Amino acid sequence: MSIDSPAELAALRAAGRVVAETIRELARRVRPGVTTLELDDVAARIFAAAGARSGPRLDYDFPGTVCLSVDDEAVHGIPGPRRLRDGQLVKLDVTAELDGFYANACRTVAVGKVRPRERRLVAAAQSALRHGLEAATAGANVGAIGAAVEAEVTKRGFSVCAELTGHGIGRRIHEQPDVPNVAWDGPELTDGLVITVEPIIAAGAGDVYVDDDGWTVRTEDGSPSAHAEHTIVITEGAPILLTA
Repeated sequence: MSIDSPAELAALRAAGRVVAETIRELARRVRPGVTTLELDDVAARIFAAAGARSGPRLDYDFPGTVCLSVDDEAVHGIPGPRRLRDGQLVKLDVTAELDGFYANACRTVAVGKVRPRERRLVAAAQSALRHGLEAATAGANVGAIGAAVEAEVTKRGFSVCAELTGHGIGRRIHEQPDVPNVAWDGPELTDGLVITVEPIIAAGAGDVYVDDDGWTVRTEDGSPSAHAEHTIVITEGAPILLTA
């Protein structure tokens, strides 16, 4: 969607605050021994208190409130009884719908003490997100975001999961345009456009597949992945971050 009024911006900001609050609280609770279902229950309580609903459940009947992906699970991990272990990476991918507006963000969190490679992987995703946001300016081609992300990830010795992209958002989770994480000749970014920028990267080759559960997307080579994401509004200058 493109924002047409201050009221729409305020509504998107409200949804973004729910997302940001949820990610902060989940990150605080990530530790060895906690289950992903326990984390999902926390997210559900925060959503209920805010009057928000789970975007993935609302739009796609996802079997959880939020997506919680561990290690080689790049995206769309289903919350369940598994307990997190020291050294793992968990992706807290949160989408909230509030009063008809959606916002989406993700943060990768280390469980306990992780190896240097995993720390570098998380840092690379975060840095790639910053570079992607710097390229997200009205008048630029959407492919400039992907080019910036890809260059930063490659420079740091990792791979983009090229099949997985950012997207338009606003009235539904997934809207046009697609926002790839590689250089791409896409449409022009326009003032007021609402999108997600979300590098999804891997320590290995970056190829992915959908698991037998029909939801979880994993790296083909089993390498760990990291995911960083914000929902933004395009402007003629720096984008407005809705989920910070």
